Amino acid sequence: MIVGTAVCPHPPLLLRELTGGQDVAADLRKACEAALASLVALAPEVVVVVGGADTGGRHAPGAAPAGAFGATGARPAEDALPLSLGVAGRLLDAVGGPVPVEMYAVAFDADPGQVAEAARAIARRPERVGLLVMGDGSARRGVRAPGHLDERAFAFDERVCRALAEADPSALLGLEPGLAAELLVAGRAALQVMASAVVEDGASYRSEVLYADDPFGVMYTVAVWSCAC
Repeated sequence: MIVGTAVCPHPPLLLRELTGGQDVAADLRKACEAALASLVALAPEVVVVVGGADTGGRHAPGAAPAGAFGATGARPAEDALPLSLGVAGRLLDAVGGPVPVEMYAVAFDADPGQVAEAARAIARRPERVGLLVMGDGSARRGVRAPGHLDERAFAFDERVCRALAEADPSALLGLEPGLAAELLVAGRAALQVMASAVVEDGASYRSEVLYADDPFGVMYTVAVWSCAC
């Protein structure tokens, strides 16, 4: 059963060594760590991490090494985790705890069938599962955003934020993959895996949004769903 879920973004700036003298992501990192602490407090027997990547598949647990993403002249090693999973590993290391961790990448462009297959594998596990979902919102929320400005981004991200605040998996499942791709939404597939998994599991959840802002033109939302069972 899924005892709870935590949703976090995965910008490289969550790695403190990439922020320079001023820790511009301090508030976001604090919210992510609080979300993971809440997830661990639900006493899961395993934490399953799902994050977007170019291709899907299982990865050995780990964390993003110092300077692997974003540092001048640095490139991730060929066997490095995808950014989403590497950042998750760093956040989990900060929170600590003896709970086993498993990591899975879902392709950014995963179709409904691939999403449902990944979700079923999570929901049908016999353990108490804590699900950590890594995913950014639109990267087109300003003229200096990575994808420049697209006015459609605001309504899209509002739908996601409302769905997370209301623990509404059906709203997340209704997100359009094509529009998400146009808006450079890195977390669409991972969020839909979470939504499909909790529907499959059949429990109801209490929700809390800990952070929702776009400080760099990219929407970052941190939320926790706790099983009401």
